[in-house]
Amino acid sequence: MPQRLTPRAILDKLVSFPTMSHDSNLPLIEWVDEYLTSHGISAHRHYNEDNEKAAIFAHVGPEIEGGVVMSGHTDVVPVEGQPWGTDPFEVVEKDGKLFGRGTCDMKGFDALAIWALVEGRYCDLKRPLQIALSYDEEIGCTGAPPLIEAMAPILPKASAVIVGEPSMMQAVTGHKGGTGFHVHMRGFEVHSSIMHTGVNAIMYGAKLIEWANEMNAANMDAEPSEMDAVFDPPWTTLHVGQIGGGTAHNITALDCKFGLDFRFVPGDSSQDWKDRFKARVSEVEAEMQAVQPSAHIALEEFFGVPALTPETDGEAEMIVRRLTGDNAARVVSYGTEAGHFQNAGYSAVICGPGDIAQAHQPNEYLTVAQFEAGQAFMERLLDMLKG
Repeated sequence: MPQRLTPRAILDKLVSFPTMSHDSNLPLIEWVDEYLTSHGISAHRHYNEDNEKAAIFAHVGPEIEGGVVMSGHTDVVPVEGQPWGTDPFEVVEKDGKLFGRGTCDMKGFDALAIWALVEGRYCDLKRPLQIALSYDEEIGCTGAPPLIEAMAPILPKASAVIVGEPSMMQAVTGHKGGTGFHVHMRGFEVHSSIMHTGVNAIMYGAKLIEWANEMNAANMDAEPSEMDAVFDPPWTTLHVGQIGGGTAHNITALDCKFGLDFRFVPGDSSQDWKDRFKARVSEVEAEMQAVQPSAHIALEEFFGVPALTPETDGEAEMIVRRLTGDNAARVVSYGTEAGHFQNAGYSAVICGPGDIAQAHQPNEYLTVAQFEAGQAFMERLLDMLKG
């Protein structure tokens, strides 16, 4: 009989892999694959385009539809420049907390899901239990769509997905969607004393940023729909967090680069906002080219996360509420892979151990109490699937 690891032993192993989004996650995936296979569980990998990263998914229980998917991601954010008091890639328990990169976001849930899947292998399940672990969630949930697509022809379709992002083991039934654009303004350099003959990429870029400010002000003043009113803030937001460009103070800037992100409330159309932004880009570009035809604006959309819309009588929500006893209405403004699963026809909900305030922080931690609450949740889930 192969060894059945405890949730804590699995967590220790997962955290030991430095799976920052700019690095490969294959050592972690290989370990998970080998561990599941040792227990007679057939695991399936789906690689990214350059074969440097992979997602993994698996199934236990009867080969029928209607099961439950435990969804998590394997990547973590970088630790460079953060003042850690412990080794980020070793779980250190102190004062009732489990310190380590990813303990909260979200290898704590991943460890519990792997543990539950192996336990389910030795149970008489009447409904299937599945696991889906992705890559590149932290850079825009870009690994989820190919993972979901890869699962479709291999696993029986589940009827509910529990995305284990940190929610203090409470049901979160909705979140905003999001997308982001890399914006590259290409101007025309002249001496600033004759700036009217050049195209200052920074100053024209400022017109797009000011448009974002105007849209935020208008959205803030608008009356939100009933669906959107539960979010904080209850409107779509536009944000620029980084900008760079220019050569010298007395030369019109040749280049200006910045990122512009949208976070959409479910009641807004993401495509409509993208179209409005592109229309404003076209107007500004025409102004630039009226001065110098070689000037232009390049856009690159680098992520797209659909909103998770609260469901009416959604099965995933009902399962989590049944297992936790939590009946409060709860939505968040950050995005997760739950929206992708919902778009693919699954009922989806967010429920996982830990506080989102700890995510991405130096000295990230998951409390022992939350980890134990997560294990108790998984035990109740297994009991339900036996029933």
